[in-house]
Amino acid sequence: QVQLVESGGGLVQPGGSLRLSCSASGIIFSIFDLGWYRQAPGKQRELVARTTSGGSTNYADVVKGRFTISRDNAKNTVYLQMNSLKPEDTAVYYCNAARTGARAYWGQGTQVTVSS
Repeated sequence: QVQLVESGGGLVQPGGSLRLSCSASGIIFSIFDLGWYRQAPGKQRELVARTTSGGSTNYADVVKGRFTISRDNAKNTVYLQMNSLKPEDTAVYYCNAARTGARAYWGQGTQVTVSS
C-alpha cells in the first residue's frame, strides 16, 4: 500500500520559515517525480515545486527564490523549505508522487498558515 505522509506545517508569522517533509512508503521512491502542491480556500490546487527522478527542479513563479524543494532517496523523503513566507502562502500543502505510465499518489495534506 502506497502512503505519502506530510508533516511540518503550522502557524508562522510573515517573513518566517517552515520546512515541510513528505515521507513515502510502498513505492520505488527514486524513480518517481515528486511535487508539492497547495490549495487555498476557494482556489484550485496549484503546483508549487517539483523535482524529477533525475534531480531537475522547477518552481511556480510566485515562490521562486523563497522556496526550495529537495529529495533524499535514501530516506524516501521529499522536503520543501519555505522562507520569507507571506500571508498569500497560506494553504493546505500536498505531496505528490508521479511517473509516466503510472498513477499519481497524493498525501493527506498539511496546513500552512502565515499570519501575524
